[in-house]
Amino acid sequence: MEKLQKMISEKSVVIFSKNSCCMSHTIKTLFLDFGVNPTIYELDDINRGQEIEQALAQLGCSPTVPVVFIGGQLVVGANQVMSLHLNRLSRPNA
Repeated sequence: MEKLQKMISEKSVVIFSKNSCCMSHTIKTLFLDFGVNPTIYELDDINRGQEIEQALAQLGCSPTVPVVFIGGQLVVGANQVMSLHLNRLSRPNA
Protein backbone atom coordinates (compact mmCIF):
# COMPACT_ATOMS: atom_id res chain seq x y z
CA MET A 1 0.00 0.00 0.00
CA GLU A 2 2.92 2.35 0.71
CA LYS A 3 4.27 1.85 -2.82
CA LEU A 4 0.83 2.70 -4.23
CA GLN A 5 0.60 5.89 -2.15
CA LYS A 6 4.02 6.97 -3.38
CA MET A 7 3.08 6.31 -7.02
CA ILE A 8 -0.12 8.35 -6.86
CA SER A 9 1.38 11.24 -4.90
CA GLU A 10 4.33 11.86 -7.23
CA LYS A 11 2.34 12.87 -10.32
CA SER A 12 -0.74 15.04 -10.83
CA VAL A 13 -2.72 12.56 -12.95
CA VAL A 14 -2.15 8.82 -12.64
CA ILE A 15 -3.91 6.01 -14.48
CA PHE A 16 -3.54 2.36 -13.52
CA SER A 17 -4.38 0.09 -16.41
CA LYS A 18 -3.59 -3.17 -18.16
CA ASN A 19 -2.54 -3.65 -21.76
CA SER A 20 -5.12 -6.40 -22.13
CA CYS A 21 -8.04 -4.23 -20.96
CA CYS A 22 -9.99 -2.47 -23.71
CA MET A 23 -11.59 -0.05 -21.23
CA SER A 24 -8.11 0.93 -20.01
CA HIS A 25 -7.17 1.77 -23.59
CA THR A 26 -10.34 3.86 -23.97
CA ILE A 27 -9.71 5.82 -20.76
CA LYS A 28 -6.08 6.52 -21.66
CA THR A 29 -7.15 7.72 -25.11
CA LEU A 30 -9.84 10.00 -23.64
CA PHE A 31 -7.40 11.68 -21.28
CA LEU A 32 -4.88 12.18 -24.07
CA ASP A 33 -7.64 13.59 -26.29
CA PHE A 34 -8.51 16.03 -23.47
CA GLY A 35 -4.91 17.26 -23.64
CA VAL A 36 -3.93 15.62 -20.35
CA ASN A 37 -0.57 13.87 -20.17
CA PRO A 38 -1.17 11.31 -17.40
CA THR A 39 1.38 9.00 -15.84
CA ILE A 40 0.27 5.52 -16.86
CA TYR A 41 1.17 2.36 -14.98
CA GLU A 42 0.48 -0.84 -16.89
CA LEU A 43 -0.02 -3.35 -14.08
CA ASP A 44 0.68 -6.29 -16.37
CA ASP A 45 4.10 -4.81 -17.29
CA ILE A 46 5.53 -3.37 -14.07
CA ASN A 47 7.25 -5.07 -11.15
CA ARG A 48 4.84 -5.89 -8.35
CA GLY A 49 1.88 -5.06 -10.57
CA GLN A 50 -0.25 -7.76 -8.97
CA GLU A 51 0.55 -6.38 -5.51
CA ILE A 52 -0.45 -2.88 -6.64
CA GLU A 53 -3.67 -4.25 -8.11
CA GLN A 54 -4.48 -5.84 -4.74
CA ALA A 55 -3.83 -2.50 -3.01
CA LEU A 56 -6.23 -0.81 -5.45
CA ALA A 57 -8.86 -3.41 -4.55
CA GLN A 58 -8.31 -2.63 -0.85
CA LEU A 59 -9.05 1.02 -1.63
CA GLY A 60 -12.41 -0.09 -3.01
CA CYS A 61 -11.56 0.07 -6.69
CA SER A 62 -13.73 -2.45 -8.46
CA PRO A 63 -12.82 -3.28 -11.12
CA THR A 64 -9.19 -2.58 -10.32
CA VAL A 65 -8.43 -1.18 -13.78
CA PRO A 66 -8.67 1.36 -15.17
CA VAL A 67 -8.40 3.61 -12.13
CA VAL A 68 -7.67 7.35 -12.21
CA PHE A 69 -6.09 9.47 -9.48
CA ILE A 70 -5.88 13.26 -9.73
CA GLY A 71 -3.84 15.19 -7.21
CA GLY A 72 -3.22 12.02 -5.23
CA GLN A 73 -6.93 11.38 -4.77
CA LEU A 74 -9.02 8.61 -6.26
CA VAL A 75 -11.32 10.48 -8.56
CA VAL A 76 -12.95 8.16 -11.02
CA GLY A 77 -13.03 4.73 -12.54
CA ALA A 78 -13.92 3.85 -16.11
CA ASN A 79 -17.69 4.22 -15.74
CA GLN A 80 -17.37 7.70 -14.27
CA VAL A 81 -14.91 8.86 -16.92
CA MET A 82 -17.20 7.62 -19.68
CA SER A 83 -20.19 9.37 -18.06
CA LEU A 84 -18.27 12.63 -17.82
CA HIS A 85 -17.21 12.33 -21.45
CA LEU A 86 -20.76 11.60 -22.65
CA ASN A 87 -22.14 14.51 -20.61
CA ARG A 88 -19.50 16.76 -22.15
CA LEU A 89 -20.48 15.65 -25.66
CA SER A 90 -24.18 16.18 -24.99
CA ARG A 91 -23.74 19.84 -24.00
CA PRO A 92 -24.30 22.21 -26.90
CA ASN A 93 -21.25 24.34 -26.02
CA ALA A 94 -18.90 21.39 -25.39
